[in-house]
Amino acid sequence: MTVRGLAAQANASASFISQLERGQTSASVGMLRRIAGALGITVADLFNEEQTAGHRLVRRAERPELHAGRGSRKYLISQRPLQNLEVYSGEFEPGASTGDEQYTHGDSQEILLVLRGMVTVHLGEAIPRRLEPGDSVEYRTSIPHRVVNDGDVEAEVLWIISPPTPD
Repeated sequence: MTVRGLAAQANASASFISQLERGQTSASVGMLRRIAGALGITVADLFNEEQTAGHRLVRRAERPELHAGRGSRKYLISQRPLQNLEVYSGEFEPGASTGDEQYTHGDSQEILLVLRGMVTVHLGEAIPRRLEPGDSVEYRTSIPHRVVNDGDVEAEVLWIISPPTPD
């Protein structure tokens, strides 16, 4: 995230964020809450001096679940703040999908990998493609896309997106 992007999300000026980052000014608790919220972390995380860049562990039971369509579940695998990529795990019951319509988000590179079951991927006007376990497809997130489980068993997929798309 850029200084300007953080400033916009935290309702602050870019110069204030830059000065805060360099230790030239301090922030109110309210401002710290807005900054932490914009980064997707807690205020306590702002003061954590423990180095977390080396590794970050996410247990399956602790994955944040994102709102998904009926019959599907989507979990954030990569932890916030997102840095170079974002990774999601998705589970689709038979007949479930990412929604009735194709959608877009930003203009990043996305890879969809099927881990279990079979799904059909719709990419813009292209012919829908059926993917089986181990199959993957790569596309720009700016291309309208949709995933459907038209099989008889639950399907599990992995989405890998780089750089992270804006919220």
